[in-house]
Amino acid sequence: MHVTEGRMPYLGFSTYYRVVRPDHPAPGRAPLVLLHGGPGSTHNYFEVLDGLADLDGRTLVMYDQLGCGLSWDDAMAGKDDLWRDLGTWDRELIALREHLGLDACHLLGQSWGGMLAIEYLVDYRPQGVRSVVLSSTLASSALWAEEHHRILRHFFLKEDQDVVARAEATGQYDDPAFRAVEARFMRLYCSDPASPSDPECVRRPKRAGRESYLATQGDNELKATGVFQTWDYSSRLEEIHTPALIISGTEDLCTPRVAKQMADGIPGSRWELMPGCRHMCFLDDHDRYVALVSAWLREHDAPHA
Repeated sequence: MHVTEGRMPYLGFSTYYRVVRPDHPAPGRAPLVLLHGGPGSTHNYFEVLDGLADLDGRTLVMYDQLGCGLSWDDAMAGKDDLWRDLGTWDRELIALREHLGLDACHLLGQSWGGMLAIEYLVDYRPQGVRSVVLSSTLASSALWAEEHHRILRHFFLKEDQDVVARAEATGQYDDPAFRAVEARFMRLYCSDPASPSDPECVRRPKRAGRESYLATQGDNELKATGVFQTWDYSSRLEEIHTPALIISGTEDLCTPRVAKQMADGIPGSRWELMPGCRHMCFLDDHDRYVALVSAWLREHDAPHA
């Protein structure tokens, strides 16, 4: 495989993208476009999937969404309207497909990236999307928060629950006691802090998009207080007619109830629950994840009716 990088002009700034091409392209294999989480994360962790390029003879396209990683520009500081309008990222995806000539492609969205994929498919009804992989994501912020609080009630100490309740009542999330509970919650259901044994792309320093995260999710991981508070596509999932694979882990922030809501709502979708995996299924069980995604993409490379 070989990697090229580039930039796409967008909204007076530029979006960084990274293209992984196989050494031996297979005829008919549509590129896979990867949508990272956050908002405010980067493409970095998706580099663990680079091997899919040669495995499938398929091109991979990953990018840093505007406002984070290599798509940050200091001139963005204070332009909060960019992040309060989720269409910023919808239209960025549309522009990227056009810029790279991706008339046909598959989508894989993880966490917020999956929300972006749902929004894009429902609101824009794009042509040429062969399939979508919704990885550890959600269709309703309300259900997401409800499930996280259910976990707190059943699996955390009463004093931890009180700490969270106090932070939510006061909006004071920088309380060290709250941050300690939040960090423990994320280790259990998201991922461990990066360690020397992790792949380089996971450990690599990055410029997180803190501004976009605060505007959308808010200042905590348990309950949205920003734009995401009212984000809910659960009643519109039936509008998705693109073949959809839902992947989640048994120990995921995307709980089985959250995943099932998508599986029940998207016509003809398939759900794979990965035992022992948290929010980064592709890290916790890399080989199974790659095999699952590879088989799915090959099955759906032909245009669907």
